[in-house]
Amino acid sequence: MTTSVGKKRELTAGDILPMAEYGKIRAESRRKIALRKANRRAEVGPYVTFYFECYDTMWMQVHEMLYIEKGGPDQIADELAAYNPLIPGGRELVATFMIEIDDSDRRKRILAGLGGIEHTAFISIGAEKVAGVPEADQDRTNAEGKASSVHFVHFPFTEAQIVAFKTPGAQVVLGFGHPGYSHMTIMPEAVRAELSGDFD
Repeated sequence: MTTSVGKKRELTAGDILPMAEYGKIRAESRRKIALRKANRRAEVGPYVTFYFECYDTMWMQVHEMLYIEKGGPDQIADELAAYNPLIPGGRELVATFMIEIDDSDRRKRILAGLGGIEHTAFISIGAEKVAGVPEADQDRTNAEGKASSVHFVHFPFTEAQIVAFKTPGAQVVLGFGHPGYSHMTIMPEAVRAELSGDFD
């Protein structure tokens, strides 16, 4: 797997390996990215897990989609269009958050009460608060007010907020302001340190 030397901000067709070549390094690449992802996730409340994305996670995701779906070169452009927006641009963090509930009936009931949750995600560092901005690819809450189980959100930082976030030992809170899910968690220091590398 390639690494984010120089903090690459965009995947291009030139970054995509031929599938025969990728197949040879797939197991090792998956092992390495699993280790990297361990410090790029945070649980908030009983049902939500945030997975913070970067160039390397999206490099892996695109290769996995191509490898599994076997769409060939014609598939590459669509995958790049889908996943490039999730690579942080240098002044933001970008996350996928998943609402994970095993029981299907319970999941339907809870999601029905979480409409708009994607608009209430936030990160706070002391007095600084960064409001999440949902990825604009599609509406993740339907007309009946039911939330999707998968959301994509950007956290755009000011320069002062970046400095505060990158301060070793800073207390960073990740959470939601939704009336049906007002949970928060303190981001582990290992996660804060890893995500600090996403900024320019």
